[in-house]
Amino acid sequence: MSAPKQILFGFHAVTVRLKTAPGSIQEIHIDATRRDQRMRQFVERAKEAGVKLIDSDDDRLAKLCGNTRHQGVVARAQAVAPQRTLDELLEDLEEAGEAPLLLVLDGVTDPHNLGACLRVADGAGAHAVIAPKDHAVGINATVAKVASGAAETVPYFMVTNLARTLNELKERNIWVIGTSDRAEKAIYQMDYKGPVALVLGAEGAGMRQLTAKTCDELVNIPMKGAVESLNVSVAAGVCLFEALRQRG
Repeated sequence: MSAPKQILFGFHAVTVRLKTAPGSIQEIHIDATRRDQRMRQFVERAKEAGVKLIDSDDDRLAKLCGNTRHQGVVARAQAVAPQRTLDELLEDLEEAGEAPLLLVLDGVTDPHNLGACLRVADGAGAHAVIAPKDHAVGINATVAKVASGAAETVPYFMVTNLARTLNELKERNIWVIGTSDRAEKAIYQMDYKGPVALVLGAEGAGMRQLTAKTCDELVNIPMKGAVESLNVSVAAGVCLFEALRQRG
């Protein structure tokens, strides 16, 4: 059975795939009229990797990826399967003596939000992002584009039962901290230097009730203005970078 096909577009997303798994790329379509330095450098990298290049026009590129934000670069590729399971990742971290930092997303269905969350997770050094298979978006071309390469570097695990997975994390002594505007403690009152899983719900709806009940602790992000909540990717950035600050 052949691997599922995937479309990647934009310089960041395609360049990261060229770095991490060039053999998975079948062909790259490029804007035949674009010859600036960035495109020349990209073409040189693709040729060094031995990837087939095809000159295309803007209409063809837009049709391939489904929108006009391709930057003149669209790749056809085979999806790359995760190299490790979540359990294997956690076991490797335990053997290395490294405290896991995980981002858990409950009910994030917008690909732009997921892409931004992956980018934030990469920047903050999170070891993985976890989401339920239901009520969540998978990795697609839009996610990869928004993530600017982070979809290739941050493991994204979609689990069948999120509450059960959170309980399994707790059995591994990973402290599960959820965000809620109804929580009494602020995120800055918590210690994130040990093993931590930060749980965020979709903007507006927030975490599901069962997910919230499964958390060890609930915290809020202090809000001083008229806006009631933050976009989930912004909230993820606030939480993850506070953890990064504490971890030094």
